Amino acid sequence: MSWNWEAFAAAESDLAETVEKRFGAFTHHTLATLRKDGSPRTTGMEVRFLNGELWLGMMPNSLKALDLRRDPRFALQANHGPGSEMADGDVRIAGRAVEVRDPEVVALYTEAVHPPDPDAFHLFRTELTEVVRTSIEDGTYLAVEVWKPGAPLKKTRRA
Repeated sequence: MSWNWEAFAAAESDLAETVEKRFGAFTHHTLATLRKDGSPRTTGMEVRFLNGELWLGMMPNSLKALDLRRDPRFALQANHGPGSEMADGDVRIAGRAVEVRDPEVVALYTEAVHPPDPDAFHLFRTELTEVVRTSIEDGTYLAVEVWKPGAPLKKTRRA
């Protein structure tokens, strides 16, 4: 079973709301992909939550797009922002990116997002394999929430 953003949000609405808020706080985030040799590549990335999907739009033939075409696995981390305070914690999403070439779907995305070159970009929708939030609770505990498809949300706390 494939878990898109909508399915995740239906299963874990509170965590999904927090994750969207963290990604919405800043424009640029960090995407990790895999190079040809299997080593990681990290790059800046804008993301969009639209119509029940988490979308990744990329410039034509960017290395990250070529990486995802070859190996769809990715990790995405929300921008931490300035300073050492992270309101709502640190959030990360992992999964597989599926390139979308359907002209109607691409047109809907283009209409909503207005990419720099609407006639030339790569568009990927995501299938989630993990969502993680790390935060400080009560000023004392490190709390880690981990969601994986088909499993209940797991939360651990450490002092």
